[in-house]
Amino acid sequence: MARVTADISVSADGFSTGPNQREDAPFGDGVGEILHEWMFEHGADHREETAAILEAGAYVMGRNMFGPIRGLWTGDWQGWWGPEPPYHAPVFVLTHFPREPVVMAGGTTFHFVTDGIESAVSRAKEAAGDRDVSIAGGAETLNQVLSRRLLDVLRLHVVPLTLGLGGRTDVVRLFDGVPPLRFDPAHVRSTPHVTHITYEIR
Repeated sequence: MARVTADISVSADGFSTGPNQREDAPFGDGVGEILHEWMFEHGADHREETAAILEAGAYVMGRNMFGPIRGLWTGDWQGWWGPEPPYHAPVFVLTHFPREPVVMAGGTTFHFVTDGIESAVSRAKEAAGDRDVSIAGGAETLNQVLSRRLLDVLRLHVVPLTLGLGGRTDVVRLFDGVPPLRFDPAHVRSTPHVTHITYEIR
């Protein structure tokens, strides 16, 4: 049976980005790629986890994850990933501003959803068929999915550091505003760079 899953790299204090995301700082100030070094610099040690992220039949992401542009769409921004994004499947991007689909090399098409997270997840399920749907991020989008009980499996990749951003209003922490949930731990694996925790959500 197809599931809705999510993968997100977070600091030990629950942040997936820093403040002031922009084109030359996609993860925000003071963060860089430090939360994803396990994937990029130590990929050989984490092949299984990386493969699991990319095996879904469709994806949902927030507009901030898609790019730095806010408000009305301007220019021809097509995402952070270059001409062939890694998804190779339909990606449904949450936004308040309509835009025509963007077709990329390798089978990725970005669709822009203006009527909310439930619609995005529903459209992704239809597109994925019997394959999983993955919530690609970021934290604000994942918090919406968790709050609406739309998620089946949460895979946290916890990096052993803190970012010290608690109390700031310009950055979102995972689980902010999410009502109480019960998880069943399904798998844990730790390396010096990251601890991978898989939870099944009751």
